[in-house]
Parts: sequence; C-alpha cells; structure tokens
Amino acid sequence: MTWVKHKKIGIAEVYSLTDGMFRLDGGAMFGTVPRVLWEKKTIPDTQNRIPLRINPLLIQLHGKNILVETGMDDKSGEKFETMFAVKRDQSIFSSLAEIGLHPDDIDLVINTHLHFDHAGRNTNSLLEPTFKNARYLVSTQELHDATHTHERNRASYNAHNIEPILEQHLFDTFDGESEIYPELSVFPIPGHNLGQSAVRLESNGQVLIYTADLLPTSAHVAYPYIMGYDLYPVTTLEIRKHFFPQWHDEAALICPPHDPNWSWGRLEGNGKGGFEFVGL
Repeated sequence: MTWVKHKKIGIAEVYSLTDGMFRLDGGAMFGTVPRVLWEKKTIPDTQNRIPLRINPLLIQLHGKNILVETGMDDKSGEKFETMFAVKRDQSIFSSLAEIGLHPDDIDLVINTHLHFDHAGRNTNSLLEPTFKNARYLVSTQELHDATHTHERNRASYNAHNIEPILEQHLFDTFDGESEIYPELSVFPIPGHNLGQSAVRLESNGQVLIYTADLLPTSAHVAYPYIMGYDLYPVTTLEIRKHFFPQWHDEAALICPPHDPNWSWGRLEGNGKGGFEFVGL
C-alpha cells in the first residue's frame, strides 16, 4: 500500500510522502494527560509506545521542488532502530520515485526543526548532503540550538544530520515570518523548542499548513494534549490558541508530521471552545 497522497492547492501541486513508521513512549507523547484518556485515541504496545509515521511534504511551485522535512535518521545503528521500533515499510526515496522524482531533483529543503525524526535524511550514509542540488532552510534560532545543545535537548539532535550541511555552507537561515516564494512562507511556532517553524502555502484562496510538532498527530488536537518532549509547553499552548482558530476560520488543510493514519485534515469546532481533527 502506498502512502503517497496528492492535493492541488491553488497553483501548487502538493504530495504527502512517507519515510516509514516508528514508536515513542505514549506518556512522553501526551505529557500530563493520563493514559486512561490518551489510550482512547491510540493503542500503545507492550512497552507503552504508540505508533507514529514520518510524513514529509513535497510542494511543486513556480517550477521548484520543495521538500518539507527529510525523514527519520538512518545512520544511528541497530540500538537506535530497536529503541524507536523503526519500520521502513516505505522510504522518502521510494515516495519521491512514485511521483517521478530523484533526490537530485529537490531544489529546496525546509527543515521545520532539526530533530532526528524530521531532519534525519539531510545526509546520507557517507555523511554527504542527500539532496545535493538543494539549499537547506532553517530558522537562525534552531540552527544555533542544534549546534549548542544542552542536557534537555541533546538527545534530539544528531550531529551527522547537521554538520555536513554546515560544512558545505548549504544552510540558509531566516528570522521570524519569511516569504520563500510568492504563496509560500515559514513562520515561528515556538514551544516544542525555541526555533521550530511551520510552513504556510496560500494560493488562490486555499491554505495549507504543515504544523511541525505543534500538532504532531490528530490525537493531539485538544489544547491540553501537549507532548512531554516540549521544552516550553505553556508556549505551545499559547501558540495553539493563537493559530488553531485562525486555521479553522480559513478552512486550512492541516498536515500533522507524525499522524499514522491521516496525511491531512481540517479543524472543526467541538462545541466546547476547542477543536476536533477531521481527516481527509
């Protein structure tokens, strides 16, 4: 079964790709929410880990192939693969091949942040840039934090996904909300960390949002369902309360990076001041 899905957003062609499955601890994924509540939304395994998918995005716009996220790290060895129950049933490379593209065809990589499950394929097994003809775009704050780690965030960054790109001067950085091309922009959504960004595509009155880990899965759409991995959870809450109503009002197509079942969906009011995710 292929996981590649297609949508047309105004003048842009958009493809939801996959780089396989993995698992993370359910308690960590839902923070202060008790298991008796979150297990109604997702079923953990015997090690309390829940299923997650890697869902990068490919945007074709103005003659450019723009890749949002590069996928799961594949260079950290057997212990890493076992710990996170990595299942490479379909890769970002086979996903691209389905739509007739090769890694060399990518013009721009957008790294919403540089954690190993989002920027893990930035480099290949030879520690060379995987997308050799692309520039890599990331926020200034995130690149700083990824190269100046501390005890609380160090496990999320693998230097072999970052340093080769730095050494070849392929990173471009931005601050705040920034237009990349007409119709396409990035904007800050701190909380998970300080430098995380989301992607906004707006064309001919249609809007698509790639949420990064502000909304990792559809099961996290309730305001309190915030990951224990978030360094600044109250900031996450504030950012959600700012953007979720806006995205609802403009009927934005929402793309969570780790939902195991849905490539995209919309936010609908739940009648209680919050929202539900309706998959499409």
